[in-house]
Formats: sequence, structure tokens, C-alpha cells
Amino acid sequence: MPTRPTLAIVGAGRVGRALGRRLHQRGWRIGAVISRTAKNARAATRVIGAGRLHARLDTSLLAADIVLITTPDRSIAAVAKELARLDGKTLGGSLWRGKVVLHTNGALDRSVLHPLERLGAATGSLHPLQTFSGRDLPKLDGCICAIEGTPAALRVARRICRDLGCLPVVIAPAAKPAYHAAGALAAGHILAVIEAATRILVALGFSRRDAVRALLPLTRQTLANFERLGPHASWTGPLARGDFETVAKHAAALRRFPREYREAYAALSRLALLVLGQGSER
Repeated sequence: MPTRPTLAIVGAGRVGRALGRRLHQRGWRIGAVISRTAKNARAATRVIGAGRLHARLDTSLLAADIVLITTPDRSIAAVAKELARLDGKTLGGSLWRGKVVLHTNGALDRSVLHPLERLGAATGSLHPLQTFSGRDLPKLDGCICAIEGTPAALRVARRICRDLGCLPVVIAPAAKPAYHAAGALAAGHILAVIEAATRILVALGFSRRDAVRALLPLTRQTLANFERLGPHASWTGPLARGDFETVAKHAAALRRFPREYREAYAALSRLALLVLGQGSER
């Protein structure tokens, strides 16, 4: 593999654009950038600052040393099968032999790339534990990047992670769904909780702007305390004090809202007692 590998990107959405731009800035050569439409591929190459746009999968991407699949989760298996079929359009031995193919899904392991591994490609997965909004390029420095795969794929995945500024952590393939669930709890679910709290304050007469202003400093301080002091020293509120009378008042007050609010409050209270009420970390 050359000192500066050539990377083809299949999927020109939020993840592909962000990773491609960062790697290009770090000296990686960007080859084919493939999307379902020429418009998306053209937009991706502008963001990345390099690459040759393609609106379909073809043998041109086989010029790359590494193929990074950043398509939506549901498309990865189909993309792997279509990439494997490209090999049938060539003469002689498999052109996938010696290539490295990685996908960026958090819950799937490399088995979804089996059609390519069968043709001689080294396969694996690489998942930066970060949100990709599509509006701004995310900060990747210091993020954990979960990787798994064949030995050759792991070597490449480690290099990509380090060039992204991430910390690579090898994870067992079977552990990926639980790992991804942890990320969903810390990102998507906490966002739902904050939005629900915002809507409660709006229903009480707050403007949305004031509701957000009220809650964000509280949330930020809690997270800062968690980082500095750990979970138990940071836990405050009626449950932490054993004030179940106030908890009951909360539950009663939430009856004016959709039932999911009080069900979530009850479930989160039970979870808090389980993970925070033991007095020590497990």
C-alpha cells in the first residue's frame, strides 16, 4: 500500500463528506466519490475538496486501495453485493484481493461485507462515536472510534481513526449492537429528554427561547460534574435525596401531558435508582 493510500467513498452523505474532508486534509488521496445522484456526488466532492464524482458503482473505484462505505445502514448489504458483482466484469483473478473495505455503521459488524471478503478483500468496520448533523463538520478530535475486522482491515482502520483525530478501540463484532445502544442513549435519547423538558416549560408559559436558556445551563453543568466528579457525586434532585413525595408530585403533574412523558419519567427514575442509587460504580 502506498504511503498515502487512495480512498474511494461510497455514499456521499453526512458521514462520507465529513470523513472524506478530514482525511483529505490529512494527506489522503481521494479517488471515486459515489452517490445515487450526480448532484449529491458533486456536492460531496466540493465539501471534501477532492475526488472524482460518480453517480453509480463501477469498476473505477477499484483503482483505490481502500473503499469506505458510508451509505445509510439499510443499504450496506446491497452495496456490498453490488460491489462484489463488479468483479465479474473483469478478466482473470479477483480484483478485490488485497483491497480493504470498511463500513461506518455502528451496530453492524463486518459480516455484512462477506461477499467482498469471499473475493479476497480485507473487511471491517469503523464507527466514530459522534453525531453528524450535516450542517457543520463535527469535531472528531479525541472521539472514540470503534473498530473491528480482519487483521489487515484493523491496521487500516487504526490509521484512519488516528488521522481523523480519534482514539481507535477494538470491539468484538457481537458487542456492536450494545455499543451502539450506549451511544443512542447518550445522544438521541438524551436529546428527546431535553426536548420533552423544553415542551413542558413552554406549556407553562415560557417562550421556547427562555425554556432552552433555562435548561441548557442545567444540563451542561450536570455533564461537567459527571466528567469531573463521576456519576454519584454529581447526582442531585429528589430521587437522590430520597424525596419520593416530590417524585409523586412530578408524576401527577405530568398527567396533563401525553402519557409517554410520565412513562419516560417513571422509567428514567427506575433506571436512575438502578445505576446511581447503589452508591458505587459497577
